Amino acid sequence: MKWVIFSFIGFALFIGTLVTICVRQDVSLVSANYYQDELVHQAKMTKQQNMVDLKSEPSLTLSQQHIKISYPALSALEHGEIRLTRPSDSRLDQKFKLSKDTEQDFALQVSEKGLYRVTMQWSMNGKEYYFEKLMVL
Repeated sequence: MKWVIFSFIGFALFIGTLVTICVRQDVSLVSANYYQDELVHQAKMTKQQNMVDLKSEPSLTLSQQHIKISYPALSALEHGEIRLTRPSDSRLDQKFKLSKDTEQDFALQVSEKGLYRVTMQWSMNGKEYYFEKLMVL
């Protein structure tokens, strides 16, 4: 009889521990404005198609301290930005402004290795462009 009681108490402690661990787990979204971002999905698809029409894509190199971009078409840049996002931890996200230089180098403050999404958005010659690449540090 007492083994049955000990089993129930042990089971209750086990479930309590699992609930405590689950409640303390950090659940971050890819973006704080996830639902609003989804509403502009068609505009993003148009920008990606504009990128495909260019027939060449930017060369991105990611290291622990730098992200390097090489793309000759940036000489006609009107405005643009590059974002480095960590899907599992939004605190590691970074954003940089693009310039008209065909080769650019940005210093990173990356403290954790893992999967990162690098996205470039820019406009030139009156059109908007979007490029995305997954990279691992």
